[in-house]
Amino acid sequence: MLEWSATELSAAIHARQVAPSEVMAAWLAQVRAVNGAINAVISLRDPDELMAEARELDDAAPQGWLHGIPLPVKELVATKGLRTTWGSPVYADNVPAKDDILAARMRAAGAIFPAKTNVPEWGQGSHSFNPIFGVTRNPYELSRSAGGSSGGAAAALAARMAWVADGSDMMGSLRNPAGFCNVYGLRPTWGLVPADAEGDTYLSTLATEGPMARTVEDLARLLIAQAGENPEVPFPRPVPDLLSGLERGVKGLRIGWLADWGGAYAMEPGILDACESGLRVLEDLGAVVEPLPPPFPAEKLWSSWVTLRAMLNAGGKRALVEDAAKRALTKSETLWEIEQGMGLSAQAVYEASVIRSRWHAHAARLFRRFDAVVLPTAQVWPFPVDWRWPEAINGQKMDTYHRWMEVVVPASLIGLPALSVPVGFSPEGLPSGMQIMGRSGDDAGVLAIGQAYHRATEWPQRHPPRLASPIPLR
Repeated sequence: MLEWSATELSAAIHARQVAPSEVMAAWLAQVRAVNGAINAVISLRDPDELMAEARELDDAAPQGWLHGIPLPVKELVATKGLRTTWGSPVYADNVPAKDDILAARMRAAGAIFPAKTNVPEWGQGSHSFNPIFGVTRNPYELSRSAGGSSGGAAAALAARMAWVADGSDMMGSLRNPAGFCNVYGLRPTWGLVPADAEGDTYLSTLATEGPMARTVEDLARLLIAQAGENPEVPFPRPVPDLLSGLERGVKGLRIGWLADWGGAYAMEPGILDACESGLRVLEDLGAVVEPLPPPFPAEKLWSSWVTLRAMLNAGGKRALVEDAAKRALTKSETLWEIEQGMGLSAQAVYEASVIRSRWHAHAARLFRRFDAVVLPTAQVWPFPVDWRWPEAINGQKMDTYHRWMEVVVPASLIGLPALSVPVGFSPEGLPSGMQIMGRSGDDAGVLAIGQAYHRATEWPQRHPPRLASPIPLR
């Protein structure tokens, strides 16, 4: 069962070929066997309590697609009765009284929440470590990072401690860890998965939640469970038909290859080669791949991005700076973000929004010519787990804690759907991925390209990590 897709597992449960209690027993055994080495799953509930909850579902009519499937939830999502800390010592003992809307929707689809998945403190930085739970290690090489902020989710998927997982993505957090862990992560079109009606919901249009999985069909099915209007927040998106055209293939599609954005994005050796091997798969399937020059100045995108991100961090997290006790418990990268935002003028925010608007218009014109465009998922291979972040790439110094993942900004800044697909391994056995980005609202088209690619490659299935085997570590 651990190797099945979530779609296959769901079908077996609905046909009563497998009982939820059997699934839970297998999940608990896998967590016992491998999580000690990886540290992807945190705040594990009492196993006897979990088995009792699963047994209650054995003879119950299925609630939904996820009926009886264990789904550890990302630590940035509030879960009723299940400790949620955001990786911050400020909230080390927080137990929410209610679910966030994302958790509520996955629970309504029948999922059992047995634990959480690890994140960086406040989800900031693409390396999942925090002072409460420690660091998540890459299942393919325990000395390397699993990425972040959905690093725990990606590592759990790769190590067969999850069939599907939720993630969130402001700056690559659904894509970067997927690439690092040889699984799939989809950043949906912004607004397709709605936010909770808390704080600002008009200006906060950079981050989104979405699905992660080991198959593209599972991504589509989980996204259906997550998506849909929340009438209490603005800018709703209609939920597209994500399944009926999933097998349409890629023959005749035009795909643009943006590589390193004309040299603007520093890349470690082998990253572009790995992506180009993935693009050849799409060419073999009938797509037409065309190299593209940079469609917009990278430095303008970065300037807009860091300004708007800092503004939102200062607005939402200002209390972490102003309260001395909280400040002492907050990591330096988060304090830097807040302080950058507190020093911004209204004019600076307006100018950043103008750049964002111009990039949106340029991208819309680009997608009149191309069905999708592709960039690497990350600029580096999974890096040593004891680093806070990569400080240089090929000798080029990174001037912020997140500059090394600048390649995700073009999609994030304007809310494009972007799917990270695996593209293979370095000579040292480290995974990487590439982003398939579509026009705003074309999540179905992006998933269809991903499905054709998955059918041809099956990287997660053909190349599982050694730790995926349910054999206790020695």
